[in-house]
Amino acid sequence: MTTISVPLSADLLKALENLILQGKASNKADAVRKALKSYIEQQAVEDVLRAMNEPSLEGDLDELARKLPSL
Repeated sequence: MTTISVPLSADLLKALENLILQGKASNKADAVRKALKSYIEQQAVEDVLRAMNEPSLEGDLDELARKLPSL
């Protein structure tokens, strides 16, 4: 496992310590790992939702290529 050093504002440190006091994390490292995992999962969901809104490329590729604007 790798250790990193991350500067935190006083407000973030206080919030981190409150998570520990509330029993939501066992220590600072646990809280940061949980936050990072949650952020990564959130980004994955956003990527899927964004991809669902992308236009579909179904059909004849030559015909689709003709519809593309020339550069």
